[in-house]
Amino acid sequence: MRVIVPLAEGFEEIEGVTIVDVLRRAGVSVTTAFLKKNPVSGSHGIAVTADKNIDNIRASDFDCIALPGGMPGSNNLKEDGRVIDLILEFSSGGKVTAALCAAPLVLGHAGVLRGKRATCFPGFEDQMIGAVAVPEPVVRDGLIITGKGAGCAIPFSLELVAALVGEDVALGVKERMQVYWM
Repeated sequence: MRVIVPLAEGFEEIEGVTIVDVLRRAGVSVTTAFLKKNPVSGSHGIAVTADKNIDNIRASDFDCIALPGGMPGSNNLKEDGRVIDLILEFSSGGKVTAALCAAPLVLGHAGVLRGKRATCFPGFEDQMIGAVAVPEPVVRDGLIITGKGAGCAIPFSLELVAALVGEDVALGVKERMQVYWM
């Protein structure tokens, strides 16, 4: 399995790094992509070096796209046509499409949440266009996975693992990481 994680200026560092870390612990190949410049500065001033330029990313090479949230990172993702095009390709291609915190607004903007149950950081529900907003920490509706915020980064990432490589692998990673509160 291969996952692409786009990193936009102002992304939430806990979310971006947790997604990459947990998926790699599960043996999933993860590639991070920058939109404008590399390294990418997160919303708390932590710079992260991405693997590739998003211009070199093709949806056909990946099984999942996972968007970390944060502000202004989520808005920067939403405003980038390349990101929207990738989301549409993943969604229409029957691939896992995921977003955490404020980033579900990007999925809403792309039009892939219509009729889907989804969650997001409180206050962004109206930007999940077409979604049925639910207040759960992590929501999986078919191939759409959403999470509520930075504190949900590990459960969100474990749900991605379950969707991509199986519940048994997710439980193994959860145990090895000593995640006991979920």
